Amino acid sequence: MAFIRALIVAVAVLAAASCSDSPPPAEGQAAAPPAAAASADPPLSPTPAERRTALDRMIPKHEGYLGALAPENLNKERPAPPFDLTGTWFVDLSRAFSDFRFGPPYPEFIGQAKEDYEYSQTLQRGQSWRDAIGQCFPAGQPMVMTRVWPIAMIQLPTVIYMVSNFNNEFRQIFLDGRPWTDPDTVIFAYNGESQGRFEGDTLVVDTRYVETYNHYIDTGIPISEEFRMQERIRLLENGEMLEIEYIMTDPVNWVGEWRSTKRWLRVDNTDIGEVHCLPDLNDNLPSTQAGRAGLEQ
Repeated sequence: MAFIRALIVAVAVLAAASCSDSPPPAEGQAAAPPAAAASADPPLSPTPAERRTALDRMIPKHEGYLGALAPENLNKERPAPPFDLTGTWFVDLSRAFSDFRFGPPYPEFIGQAKEDYEYSQTLQRGQSWRDAIGQCFPAGQPMVMTRVWPIAMIQLPTVIYMVSNFNNEFRQIFLDGRPWTDPDTVIFAYNGESQGRFEGDTLVVDTRYVETYNHYIDTGIPISEEFRMQERIRLLENGEMLEIEYIMTDPVNWVGEWRSTKRWLRVDNTDIGEVHCLPDLNDNLPSTQAGRAGLEQ
């Protein structure tokens, strides 16, 4: 068998040599360069542009401006930002666990918010009410920012992406100067629509179009479609601490501005995992049963 294999190899070598169009180089003559490599894959037909045109009615798109991750948008000339928020952050509750709340102090509540706040003050310690988050409703803005889980932030020239380890809530802050979405066509979301701009060493972020259904601040404080939120974001302590001053207005539910300042610590030894809130897994938890009853009040 070894002899037969050797014979086959020898025949193949001779056949290859006989098929060569070029004679072997003479002694002292440089060998001819190898043949050019096969060309790249032929262009697609139809082309990617033609395929996108065919899918035009299916692909969502902005009218008049580029997406945040479009290379043309990312590569535009812009002033260098004063800081980069990229990293993983954990809310600073070192003073008191209750610091996850946005009050006290509270503004002067009016209307339904006044009634709801006064009722919340009659609840006994540990009594659940309007626990929408426990029923898998998104925490949304501003509450998701102070959940006791890390938040990953990725800053690009056009956008800042935030993903909370609390149910993987997703938020984006656009930095490319795009217009606000038309209020007649916008889809309200629990984290709203956010636009940011740098003013000196501060990132100023305005947020609107925040979903109101089962969306509360602190203990059952409702918001209306008139809710607006501004965040003034700074990096402190050589980038080890993130500070956000919140200025929230809602003329339907309170008078003037509701202000609160929170801080986060950079945490470099953790990452964001995949998390889902599954209602059926909550069914046997007394706290979420009470929360469900609270939503019905």
